[in-house]
Amino acid sequence: MTKLFSAAALAALTLGAVGAVQAADVTFAVGSSDESTMVYRVGAQVDFSHRWMESSTGHLGGYWDAGYTYWEGDKTASNHSLSFSPVFVYEFSGDNVRPYIEAGVGLAFFSSTELEGNDLGSSFQFEDRLGVGLRFAGQEIGLRALHYSNAGLKEPNNGAEAYTLHYRLSF
Repeated sequence: MTKLFSAAALAALTLGAVGAVQAADVTFAVGSSDESTMVYRVGAQVDFSHRWMESSTGHLGGYWDAGYTYWEGDKTASNHSLSFSPVFVYEFSGDNVRPYIEAGVGLAFFSSTELEGNDLGSSFQFEDRLGVGLRFAGQEIGLRALHYSNAGLKEPNNGAEAYTLHYRLSF
């Protein structure tokens, strides 16, 4: 497990190095899990730098996201996770404020298989996400739902969800 956690940390640092070349964004999020555990997340994003389906309504784009999440619970010990995901975003047209919707599926590595008294089955998890928000003046604010599951690769597969409010700052 330590090797997986180290590999995920290395992937996150690599994204940071790529971000230094391409101008990475930073996201801060706070929220709660489905079991009322507080969730704190910091992430770095690098845009795909490509747009598809451009029209007067908007366009499809996306970004690579690497994040660290701290899960703080009352019932069990805290947990940490590292994640890496490609995220697709449909951004609607607008002058000053542009609404968007996003979806992505990536990988996550937890420091422990215990979370909120649930056994995740493995430290390796898939991260599914859905989000909505507003972009304005190089910033973004939005809501996001995250689901973690090992997709039945190992039993048990109790999974976990987190719901966050996030703020993203572009550099």
